[in-house]
Amino acid sequence: MDNKKVVYYLENEQPTEEEREKINGDKNKIRSKKKSSQNDIKLLIKGLSDENGLVRRRHGEALAQVGTAALPELIKALLNSKNVIQRRAAAKTLKLVKDPKALPHLIKALTNDSDFVVQFSAAGAIAIFGEAAVKHLIIILENQENTEMQYGLATWCLEFIGAKAPNAIKQAAKSKNTNVKSAAISALEEHIRQSKDQEAIQLLESAINDTAENVQLEAIKLVGKLYRIESLIPTLILKLKNKNPDIRKASVLSLMQLNINEAINILKEHLKIEQDTNVRAVIKLAIKKINN
Repeated sequence: MDNKKVVYYLENEQPTEEEREKINGDKNKIRSKKKSSQNDIKLLIKGLSDENGLVRRRHGEALAQVGTAALPELIKALLNSKNVIQRRAAAKTLKLVKDPKALPHLIKALTNDSDFVVQFSAAGAIAIFGEAAVKHLIIILENQENTEMQYGLATWCLEFIGAKAPNAIKQAAKSKNTNVKSAAISALEEHIRQSKDQEAIQLLESAINDTAENVQLEAIKLVGKLYRIESLIPTLILKLKNKNPDIRKASVLSLMQLNINEAINILKEHLKIEQDTNVRAVIKLAIKKINN
């Protein structure tokens, strides 16, 4: 499964004079964090359904200042509101509140909400919790009933967490579940780049010859993104003979990214026998790039 990049953003419209007055009026109704009452919180929660993005953001920021006290109402809005705009804003606000008690509820929103933007926003919030989020993400990846997009979001979260939770990611890379294993291998990139951790590199070496093709693919792609690991170059070259064209293509791309000069003649020979149009095109590109 190809990893899907997830863009997590907040609206940044410039306010009109009328909107500024509305925002300032709402702010005047908001008490300080210590004096914040449930009525104040409910007023702010209501503001998360406003049609104007800037108004929603200001209410979200105010709820973040309230902190953990706002959690029950935010979770209620996230999971139960019939207003999709409010659910989206609640997920984004939970990211600002940064309370890990929200994690199970964000996971529920990611896997159960019918709106894709709510799922994306929940993923963006989940990712900030680092190691605490890993076990929840693994459950998503293990569940065969989840969608490809939900697998992709969970994978993105693991990649975002990456070097912040190396031990948890390495443990996941040993999983018997191929979805978990492939996602964890991909998530090792930053950690290996920063630390050259030999255990992580050994996991990568093992994954490149895994019996599961999706694990192999992620490992091959990762090799191309890293510094040159000498022990893995012969394996990349051998993968050019693999029956799966996606694996052959990924191997060519990694050889090209690493600028492996000794692969040029092998690529030229392989081009003579390659039948897949896409793989042929990538081989030609690789030969040209490495030669230059």
